[in-house]
Amino acid sequence: MEPNDFFTPVADELQIVESSLETNINTKLSILQQASTHLIKAGGKRLRPAFALLAARMFVDDLDEIIPLAVALELTHMATLVHDDVIDNSQTRRGTDTVKSLWGNRLSLYAGNYIFSSSLALVAGYRRQDMISILADTSMKICEGEIIQMLSAYNIEVGLKNYLRRIERKTALLISVSCQLGALLTPASQAEIAALQKYGYYLGMAFQVTDDILDFVATEEVLGKPTASDIKQGIITLPTIYALRVSPHRQQLQQWLSSAQSCIEQADHIVDLVIDAGGIDYAYYAAQYYTAKAKRQLSYLPDTPITENLRNISEFISERNY
Repeated sequence: MEPNDFFTPVADELQIVESSLETNINTKLSILQQASTHLIKAGGKRLRPAFALLAARMFVDDLDEIIPLAVALELTHMATLVHDDVIDNSQTRRGTDTVKSLWGNRLSLYAGNYIFSSSLALVAGYRRQDMISILADTSMKICEGEIIQMLSAYNIEVGLKNYLRRIERKTALLISVSCQLGALLTPASQAEIAALQKYGYYLGMAFQVTDDILDFVATEEVLGKPTASDIKQGIITLPTIYALRVSPHRQQLQQWLSSAQSCIEQADHIVDLVIDAGGIDYAYYAAQYYTAKAKRQLSYLPDTPITENLRNISEFISERNY
């Protein structure tokens, strides 16, 4: 099965989500409209709306009620990306200039806030306190994750627990919530909603570990952003954590990774040492571990073609090369 086939059962709804993303950013301020819709036009995987739609499709045929939620989830994700690019001083994302690169920091912050506010307005339309609380709690944890990452930069003492907390908040929670909220708007039982929530969580963990692997081994053309960007920003991910423990050159790694200047100047050498130490292989096994946990949650769900789709997605996530 090709990656594009995973979302075939909700392809029509995803088309509606795509067209709705831009129409939900609606301001008379031309520069704010341009900045706020720039990332939308750059495209993306649209994983979060897809998972919400798939989770709902497992229990209902009509997904009209899920569309605003799906749009809101993608807008929430995009708001975090706009802000991330300011914090990380990133010039490219998804193969194009970032909002920060084109309009600067101040407008980027306001654009991110505007996108996020548009997301909240959509969720508020459901008049469901439980949904608002879930998304608000997740948004706060995403912020905490970014702060944890910022405080961990160039810290060679960062351990596995710190890393897992970071990626949980950075990626796993919003994917988990996408699955949870999609099912919450259907007649799904509490046990089924919980299984989908956990599926999304473990899948999100696998997704981010794989993303961190790709930062070492993929090309800039494949990633849509510079490679080794984590190393250059002093962000120590799982492959590096492993290499810092076992590499015969760990003292050299410690020296380079604790220096902002060396992280930039020696990035290629750092990547080589991490790969030679088996950091990529170790992270790959971690991704497989979370993939297996995600797949186990599917046994608690109805045996439907959608369930099989979710199983195929989980297998692809840990194997992906983009």
